[in-house]
Parts: sequence; C-alpha cells; structure tokens
Amino acid sequence: MVADTFEKLNADCLACHKCSIAGNRHHVVIFSGNLNAKVMFIGEGPGENEDLQGEPFVGKAGQFLTTMLELIGIDRKKDIYICNVIKCRPPQNRDPSMEERQSCRPFLDRQIDLIQPELIVLLGRIAATELLGSDFRITQQHGQMLSYKGIPCIATYHPSALLRDETKRPEAFSDFRTIRKEIQNRNLL
Repeated sequence: MVADTFEKLNADCLACHKCSIAGNRHHVVIFSGNLNAKVMFIGEGPGENEDLQGEPFVGKAGQFLTTMLELIGIDRKKDIYICNVIKCRPPQNRDPSMEERQSCRPFLDRQIDLIQPELIVLLGRIAATELLGSDFRITQQHGQMLSYKGIPCIATYHPSALLRDETKRPEAFSDFRTIRKEIQNRNLL
C-alpha cells in the first residue's frame, strides 16, 4: 500500500512482515534527522545497535559518520535525513538478500518521494547498487556526481568499511568535501 504521509509510511513499515528477517527484529529502523531536509543519506541496513535502538547509524559506524559530518559542518539531526535500503537487521549483519531489498524497496522509494531530496548521498556498495544499478563499483565510482531519477547523487564508502580499512579514509574525506561543496553550491542547508 502506498503511504501518503510520513505517519502512514511509518505505520506501514512497522506492520511489515514481507520477508523472513522481520520476525527477528527488535525495532524497525525507519529514519533519523529532519523530515524537511534537502539532503538524504541512504545506507545499507540496520546493525545490532540500530536494531536495539530503532534509529539508523547509532553504533560505531554511526559515530564515525557523525564525526565525518561534523568535519564538514553538517548536523545530522537538523540538516539531513538518514535512512537505509532495508528497515530490519539481517542476521549477523550480513548483506541484505535480494528478497529483503525488494521487500523494502517500496518503503525506500516512498521515503525519497516524501523527502524530495535535492541531493542523495549513498553510503556503501549496497545502497549505491540499489539506486544506481548492479554494475556500479564503489571503489571506482565513489565521489562522482551521478543521478537517480533526475536527483543528483554521490556514493561514498560506508562508515563501517572505513572502520575496517583505514586506507580508504582519505578518499572518503575527499568525497565528503565534494558533498559539502555540492550542498553549498546548491544552497541546501
């Protein structure tokens, strides 16, 4: 069913049991941030801390994301809207399956429709391939300005990947500087 408001979208997400991981969740993790934001960040899916708290990017990766945002002058609560491709935690934080992604895709599409972002930032390979196609390569195409349905977007490494591989951090910080420049040039804050 199509959600016409954020309240309806939230209710539909909370009631969803379309895939097998819904039965194991503590919380449905829908979003955090500003409902009127012009910039939307999309990650992969909730991890353990997110599942327990019901909010995206609150674990170590979320703390790292917050730091990266602060370095470019962005307040994650008031300046942006953050969500994930899927709304429930996959077991052992594995990559979401195609079934899980397809089950949640209508919710993500509706979030994009409701927010009407003027810039989308895709955090990691899963989010990037979900919106930009399976041939997208994060290691080769991160930091490039692309488009999703006419909306400018940029993909960068997922914060958890940066915690695992510090050698990618300089590239990611360069991506975040590009994000900040785009936000300033488009007057999105």
